Amino acid sequence: MKAVRYLGVNDVKIVNDLVKPKPSGDQVLIKIAGAGVCHSDLHVIDHGTVPGPFTLGHENAGYIEEVGESVSGYKKGDAVLVYGPWGCGHCKPCQQSFENYCDHQSERAFGGGLGLDGGMAEYMLVPSSRLLVPIYDLDPVLAAPLTDAALTPYSAIKRSLNKLTPDEYVVVMGIGGLGHTALQILKETTGATVIACDISDDKLNFAKQLGATYVINSKDTDAAEQIKKITGIKKAKVVLDFVGAPSTMELGAQVVSLNGDLTIVGLGGGSLSVASGKIPFGTSVTMPYWGSQAELVEVVALARQGKIHIEIEKFPMDRVLEVYDKMRNGQLKGRAVLIP
Repeated sequence: MKAVRYLGVNDVKIVNDLVKPKPSGDQVLIKIAGAGVCHSDLHVIDHGTVPGPFTLGHENAGYIEEVGESVSGYKKGDAVLVYGPWGCGHCKPCQQSFENYCDHQSERAFGGGLGLDGGMAEYMLVPSSRLLVPIYDLDPVLAAPLTDAALTPYSAIKRSLNKLTPDEYVVVMGIGGLGHTALQILKETTGATVIACDISDDKLNFAKQLGATYVINSKDTDAAEQIKKITGIKKAKVVLDFVGAPSTMELGAQVVSLNGDLTIVGLGGGSLSVASGKIPFGTSVTMPYWGSQAELVEVVALARQGKIHIEIEKFPMDRVLEVYDKMRNGQLKGRAVLIP
């Protein structure tokens, strides 16, 4: 079986000799149709944040190939997504569908492609049928990135829905894989006025196509003043930072309002001082991680209704190293999906 293996820091290889897994108990074998490529992969590859070896790929979709003897409700050929965060399944957060915040996260490999074998392969063994979400008539190649590139911004936005009213402003920083989906989710689920920020004019034009009312190049030295000229004295009630770099965190702190939400999703290595005067009083600073499985069900419903779509570029699995280089250099529009 062919697979993309992470062996250690800056050591990724395509292998052809893995044994095709055999499911037992509640396990399910998925024939992978598409595996999304995420910036989180680069944090693993470039910095060794998760020990190897394992098969990469945590945004996965495909068709059920075989089920273990304890599985019910699924059959061969069913089209499914694989929910990415794999918790213990029995603690309180897991019982509430928030396996992304499992009490035992620090003790265990946290999912396929993040310590355990993921979906950049011909087949993927999923440890429990509870981790599957049916996608019905959706194309699994197009749907694979929903598991992160849509679920993560959807969950982040849901945290602030009560503040995203028609009289308020929301700033979205970084119009990449997650940010371009966030724009669509905001337009479909809230009435707030959207201001999109990026350092690429092409991505800002893309943001306009996706419904952003205003676009600001965050490289501009007066980017904060441009935003405050739009919002007026009250500034932006919600800031969604899908970059997480020092510059975007600083910009977010300058433009978020009193009693606003500053939500940092990106892993760009920035840090933020919350000392008095650095951010407005009442501001909630959060760092959400992924989303719940119940929220993924809601994301699938939005996609099936045609309300969101992820811009994808398809690549054969053999070009994975090229795709990672394109990602490092900001040369991808939307999300790359590998086809086994």
